[in-house]
Amino acid sequence: MTPEWEASADLVVVGSGVAGLTAALRAREAGLRVVVVTKSAISDGNTRWAQGGIAVVLPGGHESGDSAQRHAADTIAAGGGLCESAAVTSILAGGPAAVARLRRRGAVFDAAADGALALGREGGHSAFRVVHAGGDATGAEVERALADSVRRAAIPVLEQHLAAQVLLAGSGAAAGLLVLAAGTGVPDRPGVVRAQSVLLATGGLGQLYQVTSNPAVATADGLALALRAGAAVADVEFVQFHPTVLYTGPGVSGTAPLVTEALRGAGAVLVDAAGDRLMAGVHPLADLAPRDVVAAAITRRMAAAPSGVGDHVFLDATHLGPAEFGRRFPGVRAACQAVGIDPARQPIPVAPAAHYHCGGVVTDLRGRTSVPGLFAAGEVARTGLHGANRLASNSLVEGLVMGERAAAATGARPPDRHPPEPGPSSGPLLPVATDLGALRRLMSRHAAIGRDRAGLAAAQAGIARSVTQRLPAGRADYEAAALTLAARVVLTAAAARTESRGCHVRTDFVGRDDAEWRRSLVLRLDESGVPEVAGAVLATAAR
Repeated sequence: MTPEWEASADLVVVGSGVAGLTAALRAREAGLRVVVVTKSAISDGNTRWAQGGIAVVLPGGHESGDSAQRHAADTIAAGGGLCESAAVTSILAGGPAAVARLRRRGAVFDAAADGALALGREGGHSAFRVVHAGGDATGAEVERALADSVRRAAIPVLEQHLAAQVLLAGSGAAAGLLVLAAGTGVPDRPGVVRAQSVLLATGGLGQLYQVTSNPAVATADGLALALRAGAAVADVEFVQFHPTVLYTGPGVSGTAPLVTEALRGAGAVLVDAAGDRLMAGVHPLADLAPRDVVAAAITRRMAAAPSGVGDHVFLDATHLGPAEFGRRFPGVRAACQAVGIDPARQPIPVAPAAHYHCGGVVTDLRGRTSVPGLFAAGEVARTGLHGANRLASNSLVEGLVMGERAAAATGARPPDRHPPEPGPSSGPLLPVATDLGALRRLMSRHAAIGRDRAGLAAAQAGIARSVTQRLPAGRADYEAAALTLAARVVLTAAAARTESRGCHVRTDFVGRDDAEWRRSLVLRLDESGVPEVAGAVLATAAR
């Protein structure tokens, strides 16, 4: 694949969500030449789909008795013993300043009657500390404010361009990207963006499963780019399933509308087809238990239900009434009404769906990976904040904080007087699953909520039978190759962790084993490109 065009920058950012755009703005303010590469439109990333809000304890604007220490404790409790205490303390401490900067960039959040920022509460939180916008449209407002700021700053954004390969110098340092102009109906045009630093901010891997809350662009691109460049990943077995996406009928696949956890923070309860509550007696926080607990409880109830009613449960929010529901949750109301449901008068049919990848590319608290010049921030990164299960609404604050820090770290790299020439840009042969539908069915059956040795082995074998080695021909091939690699990485880690912890549930190893498994598994690709466990990191914040 011979490049047809070339550009250069100090920093190239891959992805246009909260972490990527925040980093681009911070780098531009520091005087760096920045280019943003996004395979869709600037506002089509995961960020705009976030409903709940940003979890943060604001000075002078928090619930009485709340504190940064309580927020950290809730995060660690949700993380199942695998959070890194330094990461939790550091990232959450950066939240108030990050939110203030976001407001200066034009983001508008909902206000309470006294004029202060309104605060919501979600699962796993012991206090009301989630700031939100448009009721349940926080991500859309954050994305709007950041995208508008990027346009005002005249930062170049290569829309409809897919990052195909991190280019490496002879020293092994990142030296730029091979990208494809990959818009619908436009022939793929390969090009090179030479850069001293590359920041991956590509989001997660929700499209690895049959049903997800993620948009179509969430195809594990950044995870695959980093692994192929030689970076380490960790905690990849921990795929969080949101307990409540809108159930619209049997056999539905693809992206499903999210039914925000903030509804349960407002008093909604989960019930089965008979009207019996699901979470009573399951956890001290009942319907506001951490997501892994709630999703697992729903899965158990569905499995025990009679044939024909075992593919969903219900979220009853009728206590809010039409006016209150419409004012606080207009997005959920619109999604429900689109399929003939009045959520203010009847329970909402819901089911778990793939939502958030708690692991990812290993970084330090400045976004640096194990590859010089390669950075990662946002959902694609593993900072140690989330551990085995993400606390609700901690993702946007992480993206804001780590986007800023990664940009600052790239600017702190001394300029190279003789920038290295990237190596060959033709790209390697990659394993590509020939049937993504079959791959998603295998992952949903064997590597979702509830895994065992036989199922994981069956998924690995099934994927192996469907893979061909080839030079990807365009966007669809690169996405399929990324999902294929992500599936193999998740399955490898899930098979190795012989316990149940957080959102990794092994039905053949039902207990949590802190003596053996209070550590994060680190994976890399071996010389032949096969994922392997390369080590472990002992967690520093056990609970």
